[in-house]
Amino acid sequence: MATIMTKDNAQSGMKLELTTKFFRALGDPSRLKILDSLLEGERNVGELVEVVGSSQGRVSNHLACLKQCGFVNTRRDGKFVYYSIRDEDALRLLEISQSMIARNAERIWACTRVSASSEED
Repeated sequence: MATIMTKDNAQSGMKLELTTKFFRALGDPSRLKILDSLLEGERNVGELVEVVGSSQGRVSNHLACLKQCGFVNTRRDGKFVYYSIRDEDALRLLEISQSMIARNAERIWACTRVSASSEED
């Protein structure tokens, strides 16, 4: 039996896809390192390169993703661009995730359904 595509079904599907993309932006270890570092205050690309341990190009690519998805803001000061957490919601999301991880760390480590790597399934 075929499913009839309704406006509600389409909107629900789009919402699910958008939510998936949102969390995939957070699913990369380098982007999480960047965000974790920015919890301490704004940083420029050079400082974030040291934190992440990747090339400037890779870090800049991660920062572009985080900016495009609304997690970080930029501020130019002369030749430097500084990055910071964009708003209180992003900050709260990171704090909530850390709290949930602290309460469920053993279960998360034991989960065989989700890989810790950033590989696609």
